[in-house]
Amino acid sequence: MKQKLKVLLADDHKLLRSGLKLLLQRNPGMQVVGEAADGEQTLKLYEQLQPDILLLDLSMPAMDGMECLKEIKSRYPESKVIVLTMHEDENYIKRAMEAGASAYVPKSAADTDLFKAIEAVQAGGIYLSQQDSNLLLHVLLHREQETVDKKAPYVLLSPREREVLRLVAHGYSLAEVADKLSLSIRTVDTYKVRLMDKLKTTKKSELVSYALKYGLLSAE
Repeated sequence: MKQKLKVLLADDHKLLRSGLKLLLQRNPGMQVVGEAADGEQTLKLYEQLQPDILLLDLSMPAMDGMECLKEIKSRYPESKVIVLTMHEDENYIKRAMEAGASAYVPKSAADTDLFKAIEAVQAGGIYLSQQDSNLLLHVLLHREQETVDKKAPYVLLSPREREVLRLVAHGYSLAEVADKLSLSIRTVDTYKVRLMDKLKTTKKSELVSYALKYGLLSAE
């Protein structure tokens, strides 16, 4: 006989836990083995019961769900945690997935998405609804665009200007840079003036700060 999937519910609303329990136990292959009303109780029950899947709310007393998630993943790296929450903000999704959640399901979509999430997670995958996937993708694309925007002046530099920037930032004098690049000092100085204008800098120290900030100092 196939063993039932053991599920632990963690939510501070008793009525919601009761509803979830009824929903889950309609499936003959699942068994709700415990219920927790706060983060600390969740940790204790998880250790005692060793469930196959934890359904975890983010807003709980004693220890919030995000901290609880991090602690469980720290103690039990192979744990499978499905975040079931009222929060549908992309930053919550990002934080939860980075903390180790296997799935993120809004409570508003529990009736349609919860069993899909459980099936995916139990098979070793992760689950996000199409809407949540789009939200998370938006965050990642926005972050990438911010990175590109911050480095935009650097992108405008020519390959030779980038070389001059790197060497000057490493502390070489114009004469030393000229020697390394087989250029005249006047030419190197011209490159330096151009790159400082593009980067909106006026002092050598600002060039060094820029190079450090964006990881442009390669090992010598």
